[in-house]
Amino acid sequence: MEERAFWLAWSRINGIGPILLKRLEKHFGSLVTAWEATPGELMAVEGLGVQTAECIVTERRQIDPIALLRQHERENPRFWTPADPEYPRLLLELPDPPSTLYYRGNPDTQENCGLVPMIGIVGTRAPSVYGRQWTRRVTKALVENGFTVVSGLAEGIDTEAHRSCVEADGRTIAVMGTGVDIAYPWFNRNLYRQILQSGLVVSEYPAGTQPDRIHFPRRNRIIAGLCRALVVMEAPQKSGALITAHLANEYGRDVYALPGSLDNPKAIGCLNLLNHGAQVILSESHLLEMLGTIPQLEPFSPPEQSSLPLNLEPDLDKVLWAIASLTQAQDVESVPFDLIVQTSTLPAGSVSSALLQLELMGLVSQQPGMRYQRC
Repeated sequence: MEERAFWLAWSRINGIGPILLKRLEKHFGSLVTAWEATPGELMAVEGLGVQTAECIVTERRQIDPIALLRQHERENPRFWTPADPEYPRLLLELPDPPSTLYYRGNPDTQENCGLVPMIGIVGTRAPSVYGRQWTRRVTKALVENGFTVVSGLAEGIDTEAHRSCVEADGRTIAVMGTGVDIAYPWFNRNLYRQILQSGLVVSEYPAGTQPDRIHFPRRNRIIAGLCRALVVMEAPQKSGALITAHLANEYGRDVYALPGSLDNPKAIGCLNLLNHGAQVILSESHLLEMLGTIPQLEPFSPPEQSSLPLNLEPDLDKVLWAIASLTQAQDVESVPFDLIVQTSTLPAGSVSSALLQLELMGLVSQQPGMRYQRC
């Protein structure tokens, strides 16, 4: 709970956005430790200058993180922070993951762990008949093959994707630019209620947050980050869907685009994506074939018990098992600090202390980039 409280507390400091927040965690090992840092120590973090450091010191005196968390949980009882094991695994890969992700509906731990593949569908708010028809066809094919469809509940392509998913009894997630308690746009309120029955609505904005034009471009990074791949159905030259596609590409996600006519201004954005390396959609089966080549994320599985030393203190044992499990599941030599925290379910401060003791015992070694491996 302590680390969870500090993710929330740090997000209340002026000038500290998601990128700086992640840098603080990486630099200090935990946000709890960062909270006690001096101005000089804070300025050692990339992108954090004198003015911001002084602002942090001044503002944190007015915040009690644990009290803030308790009050916030009363007003917003359902949210995750990166300190929570339920926080979506793929969002942890982002350089700017949401410090708080609020949700309503029915969360699925398999989705959060990345074991159920999620595909984003985005596009223009004013699609052609062709764009609507192909959105319905692609969505139906994805649902029938076990994919979860993610979109933004906006007018146009987003609405077609969510509605088609609901009609096909599929699973869909709506990423909002408002609080999760506000159906926006208003004409989608019935669709919003249907999504809540079997799917999920998420947002980085707390309950009661009204629509604001600056929120929607930012929510696009969550759509891109949650998904293994992004499908752009129809988009003009200037479109929010192209922002989402650009972010997906930066995050290493596959981007697919529906080809359209050169005479259709609403297709020019997709044609440009294809010209810059996006995968072309030639049919539903062609898309499914390409999606089938995306490597599957393996579930965590504990290593052989005999490969671990016995009689360790409980926290040391948890941390060492977390490292062993992660390296085996992902077939890598070392794993990042934040993933060890998530898997061990211990506070970041406890994990940091345990890692130091394990290093002194010769059982773990630290690698560049706050990564750890078993010796």
